[in-house]
Amino acid sequence: MTNIALAYSPITVDDVDAAIPFYRDGLGLEVVNDVAYDGHRWVSFGFPDQPGLMLVVSDPSAGRSPEDGDALQRLVVKGSGPGPYVFTTTDLDGTFEKLRSFGAEVLQEPKEQGWGPRDAAFRDPAGNHIRINQV
Repeated sequence: MTNIALAYSPITVDDVDAAIPFYRDGLGLEVVNDVAYDGHRWVSFGFPDQPGLMLVVSDPSAGRSPEDGDALQRLVVKGSGPGPYVFTTTDLDGTFEKLRSFGAEVLQEPKEQGWGPRDAAFRDPAGNHIRINQV
């Protein structure tokens, strides 16, 4: 039997430096790698309870053509980029309060969803839609 696992998920941001505190301090992820190449930057965050899984934050033009980077930049800065990105936590209320006190833009306070879990929603500093589900 072959096992398959997600290795990393990219998130595009307009300002990598502004994104680092949100993902590191706000969500509690660990900076695993910080690479700069050809005027671009990729910062990889690890999940303490999920070894081998990483979230990679980079600017819109990193690894893309200038035209694609410009198009993605326009989507990201208006909050219409890919997503939502959905995380899980065992303490939704604590995570919510931590991110709110950290200054994250709240889209939805914790609530029971008719379609599934109890969750909350935020925007990261670039405008990406972040949802957090209670497990």
